[in-house]
Amino acid sequence: MGKQIEFTTLLPAPVEVVQQFHANPQALRQLTPPPLIMQIVRDDRASPTQGELEFRLWMGPIPIRWIAQHAPGPNEYSFTDHMLAGPMVQWQHQHIFEPEGDQTRLTDRITLTHKPGIAGLFTRLFFDGLPLRFLFWFRHWYTKRAVKG
Repeated sequence: MGKQIEFTTLLPAPVEVVQQFHANPQALRQLTPPPLIMQIVRDDRASPTQGELEFRLWMGPIPIRWIAQHAPGPNEYSFTDHMLAGPMVQWQHQHIFEPEGDQTRLTDRITLTHKPGIAGLFTRLFFDGLPLRFLFWFRHWYTKRAVKG
């Protein structure tokens, strides 16, 4: 079983606005903090809850290939992406949107499992701990600014 991590923020916008922001094909690029570069290779998503996305995440000169399957999330407002191919044994990311009056509680719930050996050391350094915290701090900060009325 993998390690589970959650990041939660209350956003100043209704759930429909938050969903609309995440449905934009440009959202993933916008939510990728510098110095990382996101390169979309293939986007077969019909919506955030259906289809596949293939991308490269450039860490300097090193490209990391990732294929994610998108599916419905744990509630009617949410979606999940599950890594089909990539740097780890497992990566599941639930994007959970919960309405709270005219605001939305955003929870990112990640379940991940590292590979053994050198590959696992690499993913622990770049996809866990402080780098993962920074990534989701940036994503929540950016989302809050993007959906603010």
